[in-house]
Amino acid sequence: MAEQTALADIRTEDGGKPDAAVVRDALGVGVAVGLSGFAFGVTSAGGGLTLPQTCVLSLMVFTGASQFALVGALAAGGNPFTAAAGAFFLGVRNAFYGLRLSQLLALPRAVRPFAAQWVIDETTAVALAQPTRRSARLGFTVTGLSLYVLWNLTTLLGALGAKAIGDTDAWGLDAAGPAVFLALLAPMLKTTTERAVAGLAVLLGLGLLPVLPAGVPVLVAALAAPVVLYAEGRRRGGARDRVEKEDR
Repeated sequence: MAEQTALADIRTEDGGKPDAAVVRDALGVGVAVGLSGFAFGVTSAGGGLTLPQTCVLSLMVFTGASQFALVGALAAGGNPFTAAAGAFFLGVRNAFYGLRLSQLLALPRAVRPFAAQWVIDETTAVALAQPTRRSARLGFTVTGLSLYVLWNLTTLLGALGAKAIGDTDAWGLDAAGPAVFLALLAPMLKTTTERAVAGLAVLLGLGLLPVLPAGVPVLVAALAAPVVLYAEGRRRGGARDRVEKEDR
């Protein structure tokens, strides 16, 4: 009876979840992903960016995919504007996350500009997985805080480490960024459509890499999404037409 009462006390709303469980899950995501900031620091410093530039990117941008895309394009000799455009388009998805989270979290107006910095894949996933608004707020906050602190700390350590070991290409560390990015992306590809978009994007990116300036293949690869969605719409439309003809 005492255990049931204690459990009820730490539940914040009906159908909720113990705060300790929310914090544990959020910290697990924050720590696991935050440690990969080391790879970004190494990649950025190895690509020619200075230590302050690398750290400012993590502090101000704070979205791993965009950061890796930017430094990767710059390291390959791409135009800075093209590299920034590719990073921007990768980060646009966070704006759509924000639309959903603004309704779910319902944060005070004064807090929203600061919370916006933490609207990324991981915080969104943890928040949306929670059954109540309070647990969603807790999960979002713990994930955002732990990930932001660790990502920036490991970025600094990675950049310092890259300077210490010298040529990162000789160690194969230039592949760390793409490897981490793929590791983050792969679990998100759950449907056939998502896998088709990813596969077509890879084909476009790699196929155009030898013939287009650095950074441009990333922009062209973004066309994979509308192409696949258009083909999927045509396929479903054709299927509906066949069903209607059979019913007649």
